[in-house]
Amino acid sequence: MSNKLLEIKTLGQLKQTDYRSRSVKDELRTNLITQLQKSEDGFQGIIGFEDTVIPDLQTAILSRHNILLLGLRGQAKTRIARLLVNLLDEYTPYIEGSELFDDPLNPISWFGHSIVTEKGDDTPIAWLHRSERYTEKLATPDVTVADLIGDVDPIKAATMKLTYSDERVIHFGLIPRAHRGIFVINELPDLQARIQVSLFNILQEKDIQIRGFKLRLPLDLQFVFTANPEDYTNRGSIVTPLKDRIESQILTHYPRSVEISRKITQQEALLTSEQKTAIEADGLVKDLVEQIAFEARNSEYIDKKSGVSARLTISAYENLISNAERRMIINREASTFVRITDFLGVIPAITGKIELVYEGELEGPAKVANLLIGKAIKTLLVQFFPDPEKAKKSKSPNPYAEIVNWFGNGNTIALLDNLAAAEYKKLLNDVPGLKAFVKQFHPRLSENQQLLLMEFVLHGLAEFSQLNKGFLDNGFAFSDMFNSLFNLQPDDEDDDLDLDDDRYNN
Repeated sequence: MSNKLLEIKTLGQLKQTDYRSRSVKDELRTNLITQLQKSEDGFQGIIGFEDTVIPDLQTAILSRHNILLLGLRGQAKTRIARLLVNLLDEYTPYIEGSELFDDPLNPISWFGHSIVTEKGDDTPIAWLHRSERYTEKLATPDVTVADLIGDVDPIKAATMKLTYSDERVIHFGLIPRAHRGIFVINELPDLQARIQVSLFNILQEKDIQIRGFKLRLPLDLQFVFTANPEDYTNRGSIVTPLKDRIESQILTHYPRSVEISRKITQQEALLTSEQKTAIEADGLVKDLVEQIAFEARNSEYIDKKSGVSARLTISAYENLISNAERRMIINREASTFVRITDFLGVIPAITGKIELVYEGELEGPAKVANLLIGKAIKTLLVQFFPDPEKAKKSKSPNPYAEIVNWFGNGNTIALLDNLAAAEYKKLLNDVPGLKAFVKQFHPRLSENQQLLLMEFVLHGLAEFSQLNKGFLDNGFAFSDMFNSLFNLQPDDEDDDLDLDDDRYNN
């Protein structure tokens, strides 16, 4: 839109331009066609949907459909809806003072008709930016028809001495006020069934009716609804006639690879400039964060219908960096790097974002969180080093033997999350064969990366039941597996977190 058009202030001036009235759906369609022809990315920040959700969405827009985005929590449904605004014209004209932002060439309200009749080509024109043409409502059980559609205002009727059937006494709801824009209802199933019924006319006949009066307003809207599949059976449902009127239902999904999930987390995590500068986060710990979510989505302890939001990994990564930062501040160090022990700080980000089934409730959210972290470590270990189980059974020399035997001789090591860099380094280097083992498989590493992998190996061996990993208040203690079993006291299983049971290792 050229700046010259914004200088137009009257209906007469507007008629002298090439402006033509068109519906919101036609506007979205036309601008999408232009975007596709130019190979432009209209959904920036949406990662992992390039070959699935986005093509379906574009097809629905080209078909001029109302849209239902159906998917579990944390699948970017609302973000997608908000990005549709970018497909609207940058500015659009409306009759100045109009409550419903009437199109100057096609007014629908009493105000719009009367002012055009009275002033003709002198009707004042204003311009609406596309960001103001987006309305969003979170569906809750207390939403009423008056909130969405509108109701008669008896005070207006009495003050203006008008009958209730006069349009001027109506207090319009959110939907009429969104005329010529995009209207989004999030969590549609949470709307009571009788409220959903009130949307029938708008979707099919493109108009509204308030109470028993004959008022008809041909509203021009692009509807986008979001819903969670779980809602169809648990909290509520979308009534069948309403589903029938929503022309395109698009299924969203979680990231299908750790790489895609990692890109989303790195894009969304809110880190300070100091955190980015002073704290080194290796690719290993970034992948571990994402693997936790993948393990959670397949865990027998977590409700799969509820889903595991992408917000889990974002919050977990932020906590991971902050835990390392806290240690750096305590030890008065200028910089640090993320360690495996820092994953203790990730637990609060996990426990609040997983919905446990009965078995999970018995274990407790903190224990389940530790189980997920452990499974993530176990999954990734074999991507960096030989499988400890296969190495143990192989006829070839076991590369882990020197490390495991050192612990078998009664040695232990405690890695606390507040250890200073020098002490952390000394403890790991004191384990015979550990540094050489890491160097054997990854010879070109920085010192920080080497130390990280050395600790990673200890955690990995514990997950494969080659070492015992005891949980301390602020860290982990590693010892020989068999000595820990023989020394186990009768009440230890009740008091301590034992991650070496068969359920965990299977």
